[in-house]
Amino acid sequence: MATADPQHAASGTAGQTAQEEFSGKVVDVLNAASVALFTSIGHRTGLFDTLAGLPPSTSGEIAEAAGLDERYVREWLGGMAVSGFVTYAPDGARYSLPAAHAACLTRAAGPDNLATLMQYVGLMGGVEDRVVEAFRHGGGVPYSAYPRFQELQGEENARVFDAALVDTILPLAPGVTDRMREGADVLDVGTGQGHAPVVMARAFPRSRFRGLDQSEEGIAAGRAEAEQLGLDNVGFTVGDSTEIPGTYDIVTAFDVIHDLARPAETLTAIAAALRPGGVFLMGDIAASSNLEDNIGHPFGPALYGFSVFYCMTTSLSTGGAGLGTVWGEQTARRMLAEAGFTRVETHSVEGDPLNLYYAAAKD
Repeated sequence: MATADPQHAASGTAGQTAQEEFSGKVVDVLNAASVALFTSIGHRTGLFDTLAGLPPSTSGEIAEAAGLDERYVREWLGGMAVSGFVTYAPDGARYSLPAAHAACLTRAAGPDNLATLMQYVGLMGGVEDRVVEAFRHGGGVPYSAYPRFQELQGEENARVFDAALVDTILPLAPGVTDRMREGADVLDVGTGQGHAPVVMARAFPRSRFRGLDQSEEGIAAGRAEAEQLGLDNVGFTVGDSTEIPGTYDIVTAFDVIHDLARPAETLTAIAAALRPGGVFLMGDIAASSNLEDNIGHPFGPALYGFSVFYCMTTSLSTGGAGLGTVWGEQTARRMLAEAGFTRVETHSVEGDPLNLYYAAAKD
């Protein structure tokens, strides 16, 4: 006669519970992915901005105010209501955006607007098939496969640089703002659409700024913005970051080094381009080079996602190093030292767990 094994039964029960808990987590992932896309749409269409300026309103009133199709707006509002992003009053079928939510979702929130980041989810989904092929055959997905990347990066940079570059980020490197006030030659490597040198040029009229990027589209955007603002102390160059013309007192690079095909060569070129006493200010991802240290990182899954779907794969597509988004502080410090920098300090901005700033110099 068979008898039940209490230990085995308990183990089976615990295993079933663990499976059910993890299954629930996977369902949460599906829901969160949908919410991310809804949030991206809310940002791109201006629905969050519209809602923030309205009293509790019907879907028709919201659609009219936003200039959008009511049927789509109503379905979007349903998704946002069940997600807890907007509130819904059945009596009168009215929707509203709480002020505390608007502080994280609207353009008026400036650098606190997290809705902008959700646009990258759609961007990544658009290249999934090509990334799968890279898993199978190696190589990567070329930069040309991301037609909206310049636009998204430009928007992201604008909201951060407009609010924090001059008063918060630049002062992290000792003496940099004083030198810019007095008059310095400054280069921004991997400038993208050139907003960083434009912001600095407006704030420090005695200094001379130059943005360097291989993207002709990005450089054209930077030149257009500088011309629109009437700035004569900023210029732009289409070029390779491993071949830097001229010398500079200060070099900056924001969220770019880990994307490059040849990051080591770029850091060496930056070190060579710095004049005696010069400073290199590098902004990059705040993470460790050791996976175990990144478990629990508030942006951990997103960072590895950005890496697989953009940063690492675009580098690998050109036969590059493929450092990836989460190259980490330890690797960054090693590569800076190998490039010739003998003094490196790291600084962070309170309330920003995503970025770490390196102030590097040579003896």
